[in-house]
Amino acid sequence: MFKYFSISAFSLLLFSFPEKEISFVSKSSPRFNSEINRRTIDSTLLSPFSNSELTSFYRMNNFKTVWNSSENRILVTRILSKSEEDGLNSDDYQGKDLAEIESRINDLTEKELVSYDISLTIATQKYISHMTNGKLNPRELYDDWDLKSPSFDINKNLTDAINGDSLKVIFEKIKPKHIVYKKLKTALSILNSFPEDTLKQIEIATKLKPNDSDKSLIGLKQRLIYWKDLKPKDSLTKIYDEETIKAVKKFQKRHGLASDGIIGKATVTALNISKEERKRQIIANLERWRWFPKDMSEQYVIINIPDFKLHAIDKNDTIRTHNVIVGTSKRKTPVLNSKLSYAVFNPTWTVPPTILKEDIIPETIKNRNYLGKKNIKIYDYNNNEISVWKWKPEKAMNYKYVQSPGTYNSLGMVKILFPNDYTVYLHDTNHREYFEKTDRSLSSGCVRVQNPLELTEYLLDDKENWNLEKITETLKKEKTQNVKIKNDIYIYQLYWTAWSDKNTLQFRPDIYDLDSDLYCQLRN
Repeated sequence: MFKYFSISAFSLLLFSFPEKEISFVSKSSPRFNSEINRRTIDSTLLSPFSNSELTSFYRMNNFKTVWNSSENRILVTRILSKSEEDGLNSDDYQGKDLAEIESRINDLTEKELVSYDISLTIATQKYISHMTNGKLNPRELYDDWDLKSPSFDINKNLTDAINGDSLKVIFEKIKPKHIVYKKLKTALSILNSFPEDTLKQIEIATKLKPNDSDKSLIGLKQRLIYWKDLKPKDSLTKIYDEETIKAVKKFQKRHGLASDGIIGKATVTALNISKEERKRQIIANLERWRWFPKDMSEQYVIINIPDFKLHAIDKNDTIRTHNVIVGTSKRKTPVLNSKLSYAVFNPTWTVPPTILKEDIIPETIKNRNYLGKKNIKIYDYNNNEISVWKWKPEKAMNYKYVQSPGTYNSLGMVKILFPNDYTVYLHDTNHREYFEKTDRSLSSGCVRVQNPLELTEYLLDDKENWNLEKITETLKKEKTQNVKIKNDIYIYQLYWTAWSDKNTLQFRPDIYDLDSDLYCQLRN
């Protein structure tokens, strides 16, 4: 695959061919115009790369040089040199080296021109691959990742663009179009404008509240000033004054923390994250957005797992927003996209294997009345209900456990289904008080939605038959009913922890500890 071209192989062509075959620059070398003629490429020059896609590209172009236009060459070298604006590593594409060679194009020998052409192709193929699919393959990194994204034929598109004089178009085409990706690029630009971070780490013995006095407040205020949440001052005091309280609340809000002005462990942890760490976080998130689908549907639901938010989008407008509860770090909410299929009112709940094994069975072994209190019935493999007193713990995993519908049901009053490999869905909850929490990574993988009836009414889009009044009437019957979602509405459960909003940096806690590891793998 394109994304795994090695830099060493790339360098081999540019700099390591035997000097008698290819040597760069000598003033006695013949000179050529910047618009150069097509030259034949000996296929043996491609062999050292063991790269079928490179060979396929030149076979598609009759083993002739393709970078004959100075306009195309300059465009490519300029884009490759600026790849760090997208959080990519410019060293992967040797953009500056290629630009330097381009500056000496008239001094290159015939063989050097061929070498340069191949080098431009390798770098461009790699860059396009990284922009369209990401540098890494998420399916090789995670087992809870199921995104469907259209394929992109790099060789065909690149050949068509070069031959059709539309190279600039293809570079625009491959960029992720979603507003979040653009906001991440803005965030990276904003962060790069900050001065070097030389501030010391902050330590506090206890929580700090308004009007408290503590020596750590001087360092804390310095960090708030650095991040532009607090206006610069000539002198700083150890008093937690009103102005600093406002700055702390602003900082807390930007970082997805409880905006209460109380300085506790979570706030200090966020303040102690350096500029370099934040930059790495943004770069990791840019990579994720290159994995995400490039073109989302006209109408869709998007969930940002670390932000605990669901947004309903129609024609690029946010129609409604709901707080959500997502999976814990042990039972993560999977990253996926699918199409919403139907809503279930008064749902039953068939206990999934993980919860069964870790929660239900241990509790039932301790107390046989546990299932009755939870209104969970047991069924054998013939779907016959059996008494809890005939239930055999040693065969516990052979039974099916179903919770009846009602206000006590773990799924609440409604669930919304969509095809996926993880048996997850959106649903109500019988613990609505959890939505008051700041950290809402509390579920077993499914997404619980605040005010789910309003969301369901919107998704069904049938004011006559399924308005809130009709939905409420149906719920009162306490009978399970399925209703198809007629419109083509897609769902995207995604994960991103950084962006910008109105030129202000936004960060969220990395609840599944994915950012740092992803950055390290990107730079390895």
